[in-house]
This record gives sequence, structure tokens and C-alpha cells, in this order.
Amino acid sequence: MSSSEALKSFADTDDEITSGDVECIELAYPLTDGQIALNNLESARKHSWSTFWLDPLRPNIAEYIVEQEQLTLQFVGDPRALERINGLVEHLGRVDHDSPRTLLIQAQVSSTAHRFAEARRCLEQISDCAELSASVKRLSMNIDQACGTRLDAVLESRQQIAAQSGRLEDLVPLGALYADLREFDRADQIYRRALNEYQGTSPLAVAWVCFQLGVLWGELVPESQLALAAAWYLKAVRCLPGYVKARVHLAETYIRRELMADAEALLMPAAASGDVEVSWRLADVLAKMERVADADKQMLVARSGFEALLSKHLLAFVDHGAEFYAGSGNDPQRAFELARINVANRPTLRAFEQAYETAVAAGETDQAAEILAAAKARFGDTYAFAFSQLAENYR
Repeated sequence: MSSSEALKSFADTDDEITSGDVECIELAYPLTDGQIALNNLESARKHSWSTFWLDPLRPNIAEYIVEQEQLTLQFVGDPRALERINGLVEHLGRVDHDSPRTLLIQAQVSSTAHRFAEARRCLEQISDCAELSASVKRLSMNIDQACGTRLDAVLESRQQIAAQSGRLEDLVPLGALYADLREFDRADQIYRRALNEYQGTSPLAVAWVCFQLGVLWGELVPESQLALAAAWYLKAVRCLPGYVKARVHLAETYIRRELMADAEALLMPAAASGDVEVSWRLADVLAKMERVADADKQMLVARSGFEALLSKHLLAFVDHGAEFYAGSGNDPQRAFELARINVANRPTLRAFEQAYETAVAAGETDQAAEILAAAKARFGDTYAFAFSQLAENYR
């Protein structure tokens, strides 16, 4: 069955969607071929590293590497990108110790790894540097949004920036914030506007927005619209076939509709990426296909992969680790342990929801009650809390 045929099988009386809802997006220019774009990214990344080792203080080279490695992590799913940029910061610390530029780059790297407290400490040390004030403000806003802090102020700033620039790069964070605030229709409108007004040719940018729309309708709304989510994920994969996370999420929608062969076909090309979630979902697929030995092998790879990532980059993968152990990893206590770390690091409503659910599953009744009370105290007066399952549990 082709991807299009698999998508058609989603439609039923509860989840009707036509491809026109997705295909109505009209881009201003044809996109660069997705594989060529990723090849160009890899070539540029290697060239930048060569330049850096020759002259680490060359203007903008370290910043450019961080951006390229972030894209590699985001789209290719290569977790080694975090180790590489951590190494970059360590080297800069030796050759340009405590300069404002080094501290800003360290803050960017720490934020990428979800070490938000560490990132804030770096920014505090350069808060009075006029030359870097715009970059400091932008990164501080990103951290506030990631941690669910000062969201009213972040929203106002995001709205102003998006209104002034109209750029996809500024519209997508605004759409993501509306999604965090549970204003789902508004988020959808902003994401679609980003696509319709995009004036570039990069498949990475377009695939990024399509992926966000897939997450919005497949995971964030109270009642998932799997067909719509799958259509957006499929568009992301067609724009960028090497987009590992889009393949994983599209495969998840297929798994939920028992389309196992299609899910396996999506995941296999991504198996060499190093993204541990590929092995996780392959294990799920193979188990449902009753290929027990193969499923056990993939689950072992997933379990050891998560533990390796958590030992090196705990905060970057703690929420995904909690999700894994709460599900196929079948270790409720480990899931709760990780979810508690996550909510302490970034106390968003979603993190509280995960912590509460894992506490209940682990039989930690008293701690579940404490988490629920803390969430109510922090978010109880917000629009988003009314749409949370936590509000139902609190009643």
C-alpha cells in the first residue's frame, strides 16, 4: 500500500479529512530537492568545522556551527550533534574564556540540551552587553517559552515580532506558543500563514511547519484527528524524505490504525540515523506483526539507546525517556522518576500532565496529588488549564 493509499484508509465517520485541506497550501517557489538540501547541510557542516579548528575565533563561525548542528539534530535525528556542540563550547572556553560571545554560545548550546538554568546563568553574565542585547533577549524569550514562564510577555513579544517581519522563522514560534496555550485553531492559522507567505525554497523550513501541524492535530488537541495529522506528516516527509522525526510520527499514526507494513516501510530507511525512537517504534510494529525475535532485538536497542542518551544528555531526552518507559519500555517507576526531573527542569503544563500520569501509573498516589495541586496553583486560572485532563482530575 502506498502512503497515499494508507492515508485514505484513515477516513471514517469520526475522523474525516480530505487531502485538499493540506494540499491547498500554495508555496511561492518550488522547493529544493529534500535530499540535496540535507546533503548541502552536511557538506556545509563539515566545512564549518574545518574552518573552526583552523581559526576558532573567526567571526560567526562558532555560531554557524551551532545552527547547523541544531538543524542536524532536528531533522536528521543525529544525537551526536549535542556532543559535538558541547565540545565546541569546551574548546571556546579554552581559547576565549568568559568572553561575552563565548558565554552567549554556551547559553545557546545549554538551551539546545534543555539545560535551561545553566543557560540563564550564562545570559545573566552578559545582560549588560549592549552589542549582544538583541541575541540575549531572543534566547531568553525562547527559554521562557520552553519553560512555560512569563508566557503573557512572551506572547506579546512574539506577536510584535511576527507582525513586523512576517517571516516563517518568527511565525512558527508564535504558532507553537498558541499551541502551548491550547488555542489550537489560532495555532493552525499561524502555521498555515507561515506556509502561505513563505518566500524561500528550503524544504527544511516547509517540512518543519508541516511537522508542527501534524503534532498539533495528532497529539496536542483534546481529540486527535489522525488523518489530518498523518496528511501533514506525509507532506513533511515528501518535502524532506530524510526527516527522521516526521517519519517516526507518521509511523505512529499508522500504528494506531493497524497499518503495520506501512509503518515498517516508513521506519526502515531511518534506522541508520541513530535516533532511538526509530528502534522503539520498530519494536512496536514488529511486536504487532508477531515477529517476536526481531521486536525483542529492536526493543533492546531502544532501551540501551535511551539509557545511553539519558546518561550523557539527561535533560535533553528526559521527557522522551519518560514516555518510552511509560509505554513500550514497561517501567512505570522509571517513567515517573524521569517525568519528575522533567517537570522540575521545565514546569510547563504538558510536563505536569506527564508527571501526574506517570505518578498514577507507578502507584505514587500521594505524589500524584502533590503534582496535581502544584499544577492547579500554577495554571489553574489559565485558559489552557481548562482544556487539560488535570482539570478533570482536580474536580
